[in-house]
Amino acid sequence: MPRFFDTIDKIKPVYDIAYKVVLFICKVLLIVDILITTMAVTGRYVSFIPDPSWSEEIVLTCMAYMAVLSAALAIRRNAHIRMTAFDRYLPKKLVLFLDIISDIAVLVLAVVMIVVGWKYSIQIGSKGSYVSMPNLSRFWMYFPIPLAGIAMVIFELEALYNHIKVIFVKEGDI
Repeated sequence: MPRFFDTIDKIKPVYDIAYKVVLFICKVLLIVDILITTMAVTGRYVSFIPDPSWSEEIVLTCMAYMAVLSAALAIRRNAHIRMTAFDRYLPKKLVLFLDIISDIAVLVLAVVMIVVGWKYSIQIGSKGSYVSMPNLSRFWMYFPIPLAGIAMVIFELEALYNHIKVIFVKEGDI
């Protein structure tokens, strides 16, 4: 059985690349947010710097992307807020079982985010536009949800695999 896991472990670089791509997107969005906000605030007090009407909507959209994508990143790092106060008092096998149940629940949530988020993006998002930018569809305002759902599925599959691997592989086998 460990050879099976050795074969699957070769996929790890794909997860690493996905993590780095999502992290890079979050960093770029943060920089864009800071630059646009700086320009908008400075533009209110310095006459020759523009204060574009679209700045608030773009900043809020970037924040929506960052919030849900960074939550997906937290799955891979196992950094989500969770109840672990009783973990040291419960049998390790029970904690592992509860972790697997949690992984499955988050995986289901991610699929719901993809399906429902895409439906909202297409249906509601395509019917409207940003107030300050009538040429830009509101699709982009709803799109972070299915995008984060995809990232969550990727990282949650890795977390689920790692929990299942603990059941079958003893520490000396690796």
